[in-house]
Amino acid sequence: MAQRPVVLVVGGGYVGLYTALRLQKKLSRGRAEIVVVDPQPHMTYQPFLPEAAAGSVEPRHVVVPLRRTLPRCRVVTGAVTALSHAERRARVAPIVGQPFDLSYDVLVMAAGSVARTLPIPGLAEHGIGFKNVGEAIYLRNHVLARLDAASSTDDPAVRRRALTFTFVGGGYAGVEAFAELEDMARYAVTHYYPRLSPADMRWVLVEAMGRILPEVDLDMAAWTVKQLTARGMDVRLNTRLESISDAGLVRLSDGEEFASDTLVWTAGTKPNPVLAETDLPLDERGRIVCEPTLQVRGLPDAWSAGDLAAVPDLTKDEPGATTAPNAQHAVRQARRLADNIVLSLNGEEPVPYRHQYAGSVASLGLHKGVAQVYGVKLKGWPAWFMHRTYHVSRVPTFNRKARVVADWTLAAVFRREVISLGQLQDPRREFVAAANTGRAGQLPPPSPADRAQSGTAQAS
Repeated sequence: MAQRPVVLVVGGGYVGLYTALRLQKKLSRGRAEIVVVDPQPHMTYQPFLPEAAAGSVEPRHVVVPLRRTLPRCRVVTGAVTALSHAERRARVAPIVGQPFDLSYDVLVMAAGSVARTLPIPGLAEHGIGFKNVGEAIYLRNHVLARLDAASSTDDPAVRRRALTFTFVGGGYAGVEAFAELEDMARYAVTHYYPRLSPADMRWVLVEAMGRILPEVDLDMAAWTVKQLTARGMDVRLNTRLESISDAGLVRLSDGEEFASDTLVWTAGTKPNPVLAETDLPLDERGRIVCEPTLQVRGLPDAWSAGDLAAVPDLTKDEPGATTAPNAQHAVRQARRLADNIVLSLNGEEPVPYRHQYAGSVASLGLHKGVAQVYGVKLKGWPAWFMHRTYHVSRVPTFNRKARVVADWTLAAVFRREVISLGQLQDPRREFVAAANTGRAGQLPPPSPADRAQSGTAQAS
């Protein structure tokens, strides 16, 4: 290994950020060069995305800038498109310029996961994901735009389609987004749309399994369904999305068809496809095969953790059990991984990762939640408070913790913001129209897809 080894961290999410953060703290200056490569210049704290979409947290406060947080690391904004660990070389495509090769000595593969989609007709054309802050902002804009569209028309069919919101996937991400956005829309309709009522809206959650929230016990999942249906929300279990047409017609496996302008896809994730372009060992699910120490099996100086890693769960007796792909494990694995790299650089033996799963917390809207932590089950306000307390303790850096708490404090004093800023979805449209016609007021009419996706006015 070189005198000053290069540690390449592929990915700036939970594992990537926390690993680099701990390495720059543990390694003295000049001990190693740490290079972090990610397509985005920030890490997104995903548990806060539902609150960012609902307006309870400023979207900028749920992202952590990599360059500010990692001053002793080299941050490359780009994507690793291929990697040969045998040659200790990664192919990097920057956001601007030609791809280049980057040599390294120690690898941390932490590229995370992407949305797991299915070949459903119309999904790619009309679906909205929910994995990054851009999608959260877009979805907030879109939902409020649909309220604007419904309030501005007398056509019952247009209004019904605009006010029907369909979510696919009943895991934590899907349920939280579903509940938080309904809570926001209900507030907006009650306070600012006198022509509408909450009863005009239809919120549909589609889940292929016979339950939601697989991370909690069945009775807690059933209680959550009961709470959502009590709010007038439609939870469809053992049901699949069959298709969505260009006209917004949603078809479900139970035979129902209805028009909906909004289709949100949160039905799981899969390991980053870049793994197929590497020489790292993968299991049948496309995950990197790891040892309990978080070393990649059979490869020296290669490490991995998080969503794309199959890490043995030493707290379970069942053979082949691996840790769940969630933030709770990712953050702890990152710290153990960084410590093990330091041990390895010092010629010492790495320590196996072991963590007993603590449980899960979820927000179901303002002052509503569900939690199961170390066997203790909480519902309603206590669960919501625990959700906020836990996640504000987990979000990286004191700066972001303070800003999130400030957002919550201001939200407790002032009314929820539901301001429409339609230009966010297509900021150049008015300028392009002006440049082409010479008259700023003469705008080209939006296409049917634009109307379905964005509406005539949208919100921040």
